[in-house]
Amino acid sequence: MRILVVGAGATGGYFGARLVEAGRDVTFLVRPARAEKLAARGLSVRSPVGDIRIDAPKTVTADALAGAGPFDLVLLSAKAYDLDSVVADVAPAVGPGTAVLPILNGLRHLDVLDQAFGADRVLGGSCAIVATLTGDGEIRQMTDLHTLTYGERDGTRSERIERIEAQMAGVRFQPRASDKILLEMWEKWVFLATLAGSTTLMRSALGDIVAAPGGRAFIEALHDECQAVAGANGNAAREKVFAGARKMLTAEGSAMTASMLRDIEGGARIEADHIIGDLIERGQAKGIETPVLARVLTHLKAYEHRRAREAA
Repeated sequence: MRILVVGAGATGGYFGARLVEAGRDVTFLVRPARAEKLAARGLSVRSPVGDIRIDAPKTVTADALAGAGPFDLVLLSAKAYDLDSVVADVAPAVGPGTAVLPILNGLRHLDVLDQAFGADRVLGGSCAIVATLTGDGEIRQMTDLHTLTYGERDGTRSERIERIEAQMAGVRFQPRASDKILLEMWEKWVFLATLAGSTTLMRSALGDIVAAPGGRAFIEALHDECQAVAGANGNAAREKVFAGARKMLTAEGSAMTASMLRDIEGGARIEADHIIGDLIERGQAKGIETPVLARVLTHLKAYEHRRAREAA
């Protein structure tokens, strides 16, 4: 199976490197500058579960992708705000038999990918990893969390899922085929929107919010709103999953923050519309009121406007 990994950053680069480590046929779609660095320095991963160094990873740039022919699997890990350009870049790699596996947050990207490539080619997917790309291009995994979940969106166990599962055998991360992938994507979204919404609005870690007057109640109200939207759309988080998320979100002394907060603190772009705005829209379509989410979105959009003004 020929696998195209879109990008070689913290997420795509990590999972792609692990696949290469396991002997899989992986090519990284990267920008020219990243291709030059990878050719000169290789792809390096520092990880608590084992370091990797790939001296000469296979790469391709968008302008040369048409000559590479269609791939069997496209692992797509772009930021939501880059999705339109990524879709245009990756199009030459998608043929009649290609499976596209996105591991973005939220669900809006599925609509974009369905329109571009056809819903029959687009799988559901989700990942969990805490990693960053350093200034010198090294990927650093900060914890041993590294799961990648995938499946047909209708819940069937197809032949292509079995082929992908065979490619995932023996890798040094935790892959899992799911027959409830859309539900699991919603469950992650409910948790992530709560984590991102609370830590960005309060500019603090979860434990600091919980310690503040009204902090726990705020997190719980936000979590309940996100769950209500998921439920109205037929994908309420399962009771055990919701309870586990609630415990984590309201843990005293927790240092957990969302990557969106770290992006704001670094003056970077954020996925406000994809993570929070789309959740509000899906709630409105079902008659669900989301006043706490609306306040979060106001805050995030104010940041985006300020960032754009200062950059002008």
